[in-house]
Amino acid sequence: MPSTVTSRRRQLGNEIRRARQAAGMTQQDVAELLGCSQGKINKVESGTVAVKKAELQKMLESFNSGKAEAELMLELAQSSSGQRGQWAGYRSAVPQWFRTFTDLEPAATEILSWHGERIPGPLQSEHYMLTQFSEDRATDVTALVRNRLDRRRVFDLPRPPYYRFVLSEAAFHRMPGGPNPSVALDQVEHLLDLQTRYPKAYVHILPFDVRLPYVPNDFTIMRFADGTKDFVFVEHVAGGLYLDDEDDFNLFNDAWDRLRGAALERHDTVAHLQELAKKYKSQIDF
Repeated sequence: MPSTVTSRRRQLGNEIRRARQAAGMTQQDVAELLGCSQGKINKVESGTVAVKKAELQKMLESFNSGKAEAELMLELAQSSSGQRGQWAGYRSAVPQWFRTFTDLEPAATEILSWHGERIPGPLQSEHYMLTQFSEDRATDVTALVRNRLDRRRVFDLPRPPYYRFVLSEAAFHRMPGGPNPSVALDQVEHLLDLQTRYPKAYVHILPFDVRLPYVPNDFTIMRFADGTKDFVFVEHVAGGLYLDDEDDFNLFNDAWDRLRGAALERHDTVAHLQELAKKYKSQIDF
C-alpha cells in the first residue's frame, strides 16, 4: 500500500506514545519539557499535527530511546513534513475533518464501510454525484466532483486495499432529490461495472427482510500494515469522528460482522443489482 503523509504522521505519533509510556512519562510531563500545552502533545500523538525535529530530539533524549527506535522516528518526522500545498486548488473543497480520511484511504490494507441510506463517495456514478451536489445547492460542484473522482483512484492502485462495502437496500431507493429512475439506473449500472473491473472492491447489499435487531449509523473501519493505528470513522452532520480506542474499535468490528453476515454474497448482490437495473429501465419513458 502507498504510504501517505498522514499515515506516516500517525505512525510517528504511535511511536512517540509508545516511547513516552515506556519511559513512564505523561503527556503533561512532555508538554513541560517542550514548553507547550498538553493538548499539543495529544495532537502530535494522534497524528493531527507535525512535530519539529528539535522537539522530537528533546523527547527522544528524555525517553532514553535506543538508536534504532530514534532513527525510525526521525525518519518518519522528516518524511511527514513539507506538504503545505497538498490541499490547494480544487482539493481545498475537501472539508478539514475529512482530509485525514481521504489521505489515509490509499494507504490502508483493508477498508470496511457500512452505509444505510446513501451510496458512498467512491462508489457514486457521476450522475448521482451531480444530482446530489445540485440538490445540496453546492457552489463548487466542479471541485467536489474532481475530488470524488480522485477517490476512485484507490481502486486502480497496483496494490489496492481490500475495500468492502455493505449497503442497505434503502440506498437504492432513496436517490438525491427524491425518486429518479434515471439516476438510480446510472448508479446501479456503475456498480455492476465496478464489480466486473475491480476484484478487490466488494459490494454486498443488505436486504430489507434480513433479521437484525437494528442497523447502526454509517461507519468505516480502516486497517493498516505500516504501523498506522487502525481506526473507525463515523460521519455526522457537523463533521466526523476518528475512533481508535481498542474497546470502541471492537464494538464497531462486531457491528460490521453482524451486518456482513446478514448481507448478500457478491454474486447474489450482482443478481440483485441486475434486477434493479431492469426495474429502473422499465420506469424510464424512452
